[in-house]
Amino acid sequence: MTQPAGILVRVIGEADLDLLLSADTSVFDEPVKPDLAKAYLAHPDYLIALATDGDKVVGMATGLFYFHPDKHPEFYVNEVGVAESHQRRGIGKKLMAVLLDAAAARGVTYGWVATETDNLPARSLYEAIGGKSVDMVYFELNLSKHPDQTDT
Repeated sequence: MTQPAGILVRVIGEADLDLLLSADTSVFDEPVKPDLAKAYLAHPDYLIALATDGDKVVGMATGLFYFHPDKHPEFYVNEVGVAESHQRRGIGKKLMAVLLDAAAARGVTYGWVATETDNLPARSLYEAIGGKSVDMVYFELNLSKHPDQTDT
């Protein structure tokens, strides 16, 4: 896949902290926190691909490697975001391609991503790159008050 015109997409590392911190406010759900960004970039099992337009970060895709005692390593795509100003230009597809290529280069042959049923842009993106929809149930767990904890 060719780069969208004027856009560079690549996996970044620890030396790119300042670039990550400069991300457009609509790329991530919340402002990037320097301490968390530094820890993320330093973690060997976490990947982040950024899309830049000149010196401006306009997109990102993140994922992580994990394994179980009974399974080969897998890759979970955690999040994909593109600045509102740059949506519908193929940047999400390129971010996914770069991120998944990096996972495959590490020997991973299975990856997955989840999204809300009503997130049509995300569903279209994942279908466009060959993803297969699988019915599943998603549960959120509030760990600040585990059900086994009692009030004292």
